[in-house]
Amino acid sequence: RTELALKEIMSSGGAEDDIPQAERKTVTDFCYLLDKSKQLFNGLRDLPQYGQKQWQSYFGRTFDVYTKLWKFQQQHRQVLDNRYGLKRWQIGEIASKIGQLYYHYYLRTSETSYLNEAFSFYSAIRQRSYYSQVNKEDRPELVVKKLRYYARFIVVCLLLNKMDVVKDLVKELSDEIEDYTHRFNTEDQVEWNLVLQEVAAFIEADPVMVLNDDNTIVITSNRLSETGAPLLEQGMIVGQLALADALIIGNCNNQVKFSELTIDMFRMLQALEREPMNLASQMNKPGMQESTEKPARRENPHKYLLYKPTFSQLYTFLAASFKELPANSVLLIYLSATGVFPSGRSDSEGPYDFGGVLTNSNRDIINGDAMHKRNQSYKEMHCLHPGDLYPFTRKPLFIIVDSSNSVAYKNFTNLFGQPLVCLLSPTAYPKALQDQSQRGSLFTLFLNNPLMAFLFVSGLSSMRRGLWEKCQDYLRKINRDIAQLLTHSRSIDQSFLQFFGDEFLRLLLTRFIFCSATMRMHKIFRETRNYPESYPQLPRDETVENPHLQKHILELASILDVRNVFLENTLDDY
Repeated sequence: RTELALKEIMSSGGAEDDIPQAERKTVTDFCYLLDKSKQLFNGLRDLPQYGQKQWQSYFGRTFDVYTKLWKFQQQHRQVLDNRYGLKRWQIGEIASKIGQLYYHYYLRTSETSYLNEAFSFYSAIRQRSYYSQVNKEDRPELVVKKLRYYARFIVVCLLLNKMDVVKDLVKELSDEIEDYTHRFNTEDQVEWNLVLQEVAAFIEADPVMVLNDDNTIVITSNRLSETGAPLLEQGMIVGQLALADALIIGNCNNQVKFSELTIDMFRMLQALEREPMNLASQMNKPGMQESTEKPARRENPHKYLLYKPTFSQLYTFLAASFKELPANSVLLIYLSATGVFPSGRSDSEGPYDFGGVLTNSNRDIINGDAMHKRNQSYKEMHCLHPGDLYPFTRKPLFIIVDSSNSVAYKNFTNLFGQPLVCLLSPTAYPKALQDQSQRGSLFTLFLNNPLMAFLFVSGLSSMRRGLWEKCQDYLRKINRDIAQLLTHSRSIDQSFLQFFGDEFLRLLLTRFIFCSATMRMHKIFRETRNYPESYPQLPRDETVENPHLQKHILELASILDVRNVFLENTLDDY
C-alpha cells in the first residue's frame, strides 16, 4: 500500500527525479508510520474486552506509534503539504484517533485523568478547524467521520461534566447533520437525528437546577473529592478491604441513554471515581509508568460498563473480575435493570424461585423461549437470579440492585462466610414520582447526588448556589453522624463494618442510610415497597429510624423550607 501511495504522490508532485532524497524519505517515513498506526489501531478491536493485563503492552505500542506520527507531521508539515498533499482533515483524523485512544484507556483503567487528555486532543481539532474543509469535498464518508468525531467528543465532555461545551457541540452537530442530510440523500439521517435526541434528553435528566446569581446553571460534580467521604475517626473499628473492581450493568427499558451509557450507569460510574487530576503532573504516557513510581493516592476501582448484556456476557465479565480480584479486595456489582418475576407458583423458596433482573436475550435462543412458554415450571432464562451470584460470594461481594424486583436479592444466603452486602432499591415509588423513571432511578440518584435527590422528593426543581453549598455542608455533617451510628451500633452485621474501611463503599453506605431514612420520614412514601432494603438487614432503630438522624433530616428540610413534606414524629407511626 505504501509503495503504491508513494508512486502516486511522487508522480503527482512532478517528475520523480526532481524530488530531493531527504524529502522522498520524509514521505516514505510518514506513509510507514500512518500505515503502522492504522494497523495497530484496528488491532485494538481484537483485544479481549475483559482481563486487565493482556492489553497493556499493545496499547503502549499503539500510543508510541501515534506519538511519533503526531510529532512527525508537526516537524515536516511543509514537505508533507507539498509532496504528499496532506490535508487538514487527515491531521484531524490522527488527532481524533489519539483522542479515542485516551478515551479507551480511560475505559480500561478507570483513571479519570485520561479523559482530560482525550478532551485536549478533541478540543484542538475544533479550535484548529481541522475538519472545516470536509464539507467542500463530495465524499459523504468524510462527513460521517466528522459527525462521529462530534459524538465521541460529546461523550467525553459529558463524563467530564463540561455541560456548557456539550451544549455548543450539540448545536454544531445539529447544523452538521442538517447540512449532511441536505447534500447527500443518505439512509442514516434517522440514526443521526436519534443521536441528537438522546444527548438532549441526557443533558436534561437532572431533576433539579442549581443556579448562579446571573441564572446560569452551576455544574456540580459527583465524583469523590478530598472532602467527600466521611473520615474514619479514632475508635471506629472497620475492615481493611478495598474496592478493586466493579461491574456496572444497565438494562432498563425506556431509560435515557447516550452512546452505551444509561443515565443510571452514568451516575453510578461517577460515584466510583475520584475527581480527575491533571495527567501531565502525574505520569508521562499511558502504560509507561515505572513500577517504582508510587501514585500519590489510591487509584479508582477498575470498572466494566455493560449496556444490555446477555447472561453469557455478564457471566464472562463477572468471572474475569472474580479471577483477577486481588487479596483483601472487594468486587462490586451494580444492577440497574427491569425486574423479572417468577412465572409459575413454586413450593420451594430457593435462590431461583423469586425471579431477579433482566438480561438481554439473543435471538439464537428463540426455541428455548418457545419451550419455556409451554412449561411454566421452568425458571426464566434471560434473568440474573440471586442464585447465579452464589459462586462469586467466595470473595467479598458488594451488590447494589436498582429494580422493580430488587427484593428477590433479599433472599440471599451467605454460604462462605465472606463479607457480603446487598443494597436494594424500593420496588415501587409513590404515584407522584413515578413519571420520572425515564430520567433515571431515584434510588441511584440518592447514591450519586443525595442532595439533588432530597430536593427532588421535597418538590424543589431549582436552587441558588449559596443555599446549595450551605446544604452540602450540612449533608457532610449528616454523613459524619451516620458513620458514627454505623460504627457504634451493637447489633449491626459485621459485613457492613468490613466494607466501611473503603472510601467509596463508606460513601455509598452512608448515602444509602440517608436515602432510606429520608423516604421513611416522607409523607407520601407510606408503603413498605417504597423503602430501600438491605441484606443483611440493618438495625432500624440504630440507623435508618434513629431519632438523632431524623432530627438532622428535619433540620435540613427546615433550611430548605420544606419541613411540611416530612412527618415530625415518625417513631410514633410505627
